[in-house]
Amino acid sequence: MNKIKTRSEPEAVRAAVRDGYGKIAKKDGSCCSGVSCCGSNAEDSAKLASHVGYSAEELAALPDGANMGLSCGNPTALASLKPGELVLDLGSGGGFDAFIAGRKVGPKGRVIGVDMTADMLSKARKNIVAYRRRSRLDNVEFRLGEIEHLPLADNSVDVVISNCVLNLSPEKPQVWREIARVLKPGGRVAVSDLALLKPLPKGVREMVEALIGCVAGAVLVSETKRMARQAGLSEIRLKQKADYIKAMTDWDDALYRKILKHLPPGTGPGDYITSLEVAAHKPA
Repeated sequence: MNKIKTRSEPEAVRAAVRDGYGKIAKKDGSCCSGVSCCGSNAEDSAKLASHVGYSAEELAALPDGANMGLSCGNPTALASLKPGELVLDLGSGGGFDAFIAGRKVGPKGRVIGVDMTADMLSKARKNIVAYRRRSRLDNVEFRLGEIEHLPLADNSVDVVISNCVLNLSPEKPQVWREIARVLKPGGRVAVSDLALLKPLPKGVREMVEALIGCVAGAVLVSETKRMARQAGLSEIRLKQKADYIKAMTDWDDALYRKILKHLPPGTGPGDYITSLEVAAHKPA
């Protein structure tokens, strides 16, 4: 088992994440095989996306390869996007949620995806060609950057979305502060992520596969709410969705099989991990 030897150092964590997702983008492999949010094949990716609430029409309209099985929820639905809005997608990967959001905000709206992995950014930008051809829209762009230091101006976006990404950051309070900074007054955030019901055993916390697979870096549900509130956001609503973890376990996902080996007897991933929807507003 590969271990994260310097979890306390933010740059070491970012390097591990960047390397893992770079491999996924280049299809050199993934952190594990299966349908968890560390990457999967096209069939399993479609299966996972359907399970977390994406429609067949949304998936069929995507550029080939945009859906890499990196979802643990559906923030575009949670955000209730409207035509004309400016949307920011944190950790946009190959463009999966950004392209779905682009169709929802229409020709007068815009979507900006930010990702720190150059290979993901390259993949997303190549996918723009197919998106423009299929949608007849030119309203999506991708920028290289860290979600802790967003390349956007203050008070500039209507909505921030993110799908199973915030758990990867070693500086989560800073991410929430950046979300609050770039949102316009009255703007909103819709995040799908993994969170903890109770602390993970040490063996799981140290697994590189579990970090890339969105588990080892997750924090307690209560801590997520605290960080959003301290960043200045209001009307914070959290909804736990245990069905995602149950599906990963029932589908005998490779990562969750590894995690199970490090859990106390008689317990399962669902006793520790949940999919979490986070919705909040920036006070007007």
